[in-house]
Amino acid sequence: MPSDHQLAVEPRAGSGKGHARKLRAAGRIPAVCYSPGSAATAIQLDPKALDRLLHKSSAGMNTLIDLSGGGLDGKVVLVKELQRDPVMGVLLHADLFAVDVDKPIEVKVPVRIVGTPLGVTFGGGILDFPLREIEVLCLPRAIPEELQIEVGQLQVGDSIHVRDIALPAGVELMSDPELSVVSVVLPAKEEEGAPVEAVAVEGEEGAVPAEGAAPAADEGEESEKE
Repeated sequence: MPSDHQLAVEPRAGSGKGHARKLRAAGRIPAVCYSPGSAATAIQLDPKALDRLLHKSSAGMNTLIDLSGGGLDGKVVLVKELQRDPVMGVLLHADLFAVDVDKPIEVKVPVRIVGTPLGVTFGGGILDFPLREIEVLCLPRAIPEELQIEVGQLQVGDSIHVRDIALPAGVELMSDPELSVVSVVLPAKEEEGAPVEAVAVEGEEGAVPAEGAAPAADEGEESEKE
């Protein structure tokens, strides 16, 4: 069944940095669609259309996209990697991965923390949030948009581990269950070394951005993917 997230693509015959620059000048970008058991397909697409699609979807990079055109009609894909200009932030290249909606796939799902720990409010602690994505296995149409964890009752010294996160039905944990997701710790003293890297708790909720685009390569050093 087609989704509300549809993207038109076109075949791409050329390759290399010169061809990519011409495409971008015409308002297109080079892209590649990988399909299990078959060769990658070189395509081109409208970067603004892809950006709009990802930003309007609450699933972000885990948005299932129905392709049309470019010999890929009916393909359902996930965005596996985005290359962006490091200065302007515009899209330069996209890697799409075709999925079988009837077969489980492994994906990373963002973690959202909810609440302000007691150990922060009253104990002088800070919230250390080292693990912001959890790897899970599930059917493509069952991918959770996010995994929420309530941190309001955490005291200084308390932690929440991967094993403590409740997963929806049909979703299997793939990350190491012993990994710490969040902890409430006391700030490190300067003479004891560098301060603990931690996140500030803003209001009642700390959010992790849904989109996780990969760092862009410098256009002058970009190697065209096929």
